[in-house]
Amino acid sequence: MKIYCAPRDSWDAPKRTDLNVLLFDVADKKSEGSIGHSLIETIERLKLTPAQRTWDLLSIALGVVAADHGCLRRTSPDGWTRKIELSVAVSDPKFWGGQAHALESALCFLTGDVWEVSFTEGGISPKPPKHPKPRDETVACLLSGGMDSLIGTIDLAAAPGELPLLVSQVSKGDKTNQTYFARQIFGDDHHLQLNHYVKTPDESETSQRARSFIFLAYGVLAATALKSYKASGKTTLIVPENGFISLNVPLTPMRLGSLSTRTTHPAFIDRFQALLAAAGLGIKLLNPYQLKTKGQMLAECKNQKLLEKLAGSTTSCGRSARINKHCGRCVPCLIRRAAFHRWNGADPTDYKYKDLSRRGSDYRAFDDVRAAAMAVEYVRRNGIGRWTAGALNSAQLGDVSKYQDVAKRGLEELEAFLAAAKVK
Repeated sequence: MKIYCAPRDSWDAPKRTDLNVLLFDVADKKSEGSIGHSLIETIERLKLTPAQRTWDLLSIALGVVAADHGCLRRTSPDGWTRKIELSVAVSDPKFWGGQAHALESALCFLTGDVWEVSFTEGGISPKPPKHPKPRDETVACLLSGGMDSLIGTIDLAAAPGELPLLVSQVSKGDKTNQTYFARQIFGDDHHLQLNHYVKTPDESETSQRARSFIFLAYGVLAATALKSYKASGKTTLIVPENGFISLNVPLTPMRLGSLSTRTTHPAFIDRFQALLAAAGLGIKLLNPYQLKTKGQMLAECKNQKLLEKLAGSTTSCGRSARINKHCGRCVPCLIRRAAFHRWNGADPTDYKYKDLSRRGSDYRAFDDVRAAAMAVEYVRRNGIGRWTAGALNSAQLGDVSKYQDVAKRGLEELEAFLAAAKVK
């Protein structure tokens, strides 16, 4: 599928494309897509002055999201792997052209697709505000509305001398929680909420394997607007995610593609970090919880009282926006429930399918529940090394023993929960 993305001022869509997407604007034609129409206004209103290359990175990220959204997996020959030819307008096409191969490799790893990326002239280059307001925060931190980012934010509040600018991608069902968490921990003045508002004609793809690319691009853009970055050319972007879900080892071999995301996998983070270094952006990506399970994160959070107050309001389930509650049976819900079980056993979450001991396809026979039980049994018989062999590549990660260890501990949390839930 051939996709062209550019702002209105430089619009020069090729004749032979499958999808044209207007960047930072709203499309006039139903046959065209659009994305990011509110982003420039939001950033200008706050008088932020991000580094110029972050605008190009944001344009690329928007193009990636639009492509991921508008290209249906079921139309591909194998029903999953897509071939995506993406062209994006940037302000420095020569530089980004030199990074095309690295970018394609990162996207291929992230989404499981075949990417071909090219660049044209005409990317946005917003004028800096007359009276800029460099931010006083010391670091940037992603805040999704999930439990891991909540814990990361709470822990930052307890860290001496640290004040984060919290950065969120607004999605259905999360905006209110994001605002509430930020206000409870740091007040109203340290939270940046952005929304890409992607729209493409006809049906949209729901797998959303590229979503972390836009999250990171938001975080990098915000981080370069900090005083600390302006002064030294360096700062940190915190990406809080427990190591078990970050590695996201497929529970069974049949789940390698569609049911195993790599949004914060260390191999992808390393590739994104390399892109930032090549672009001269001194942003260090840091996941302090890469070697911790979700249960550990809960147990070791530095403000247990505040965590007890807020943890139940976090969102883990990808289906929650559609059913207005957590399903209780998908992989993120199972890991959430296992973490609560390890922490203190008291889980206030309202699950649609709470009793997993019940017979039937909605409960203990549901494929995610079955897959989790099968993974536990497989490791019991064959060891953690064989289970993780296809997911942990020493050529990419170096010594994989530390990752095997966190995978083992995460699976043990799942095992303990499944036993308590009487899943057989």
